[in-house]
Amino acid sequence: MIGLENVCRSFAVGDSEVRALVDVNEQIENGEHVAIMGPSGSGKSTLLNILGCLDQPTSGTYLLDGREVSGLDEAELTEVRRNRIGFVFQFFHLVSRLTALENVELPMVFAGTAPPERRARALKAIEHVGLNDRADHRPDQLSGGERQRVALARATVMGPGLLLADEPTGNLDSKSGTQVLDLLDRLNENGLTLVVVTHDPAVARRADRALVMTDGRIVRRLRGKELESIQGIGPGIAPGTTDVTSVST
Repeated sequence: MIGLENVCRSFAVGDSEVRALVDVNEQIENGEHVAIMGPSGSGKSTLLNILGCLDQPTSGTYLLDGREVSGLDEAELTEVRRNRIGFVFQFFHLVSRLTALENVELPMVFAGTAPPERRARALKAIEHVGLNDRADHRPDQLSGGERQRVALARATVMGPGLLLADEPTGNLDSKSGTQVLDLLDRLNENGLTLVVVTHDPAVARRADRALVMTDGRIVRRLRGKELESIQGIGPGIAPGTTDVTSVST
C-alpha cells in the first residue's frame, strides 16, 4: 500500500535549511498496524503529513496504492484524502456548532453524498463507536473520550483503507484512551491499515511494529520482544536499554 523511497523534506527557516526528513525508506503493507515513535522534533508529524497527502516530499518518491503521489494534481490529491485516507488528531477538530452526528456527516457533505444515505451512514458510524445515544449532542456536551470517538467515526465514515492517527490518546484519561485504542484495534482487525504517531509506549506496544525516528531518520524498527520491552522516550537513557531514545543514527 505505502512505499517510501529516499524521501526527504526540508524547510527554509531564515537563512537556514531544516531537514525534517532525511532519506526515509519504508514499506507499509495493507492491513498493518504501525506505530511511529521518537522525541519531539524527530520528524514524526512531518512523515504523517506526507503519508496523508497534506504535504509532499522535497525529494524522493511516495507511492500510495501504486500511484506516485507527487504526480497527482490538487483535485486528485483531494480525492485521495477524502476517499482513501482517514485522519484522527490529538485535539479532535470537531465543528463546535454541529452535533456529533452532523460532524460525522461532514465528509459526505463535501463528497456530495445524498442526504438520506449520508444520514444512514453517519448513524451507523456513530453506533460503531458506541455513541448512538449521544448523536444529537454538540462537542461541548461530550467528554474528551466521546469527542475522540466522534472524530474516529468521522474519519472512517467514507470507508478509507488507511487511517492516520496523531497522538490519538494524548488528551484523554486512561479509561477513555483505552476505549479509543480498542476501537482502533478492531478497525485494524477488520483490515484497515493503521499508522499511529505516539509518545506512549503502551500505545506503541499494540502495533505490529514500531518505527523509531531521530533527527528526521528512521533509526530503528522494532517488533516482537523488542517492541514489547519499550519503556518510554525520555532523555538520559543509556545505550543498550529498551528506551527508544537509546538508538543512535
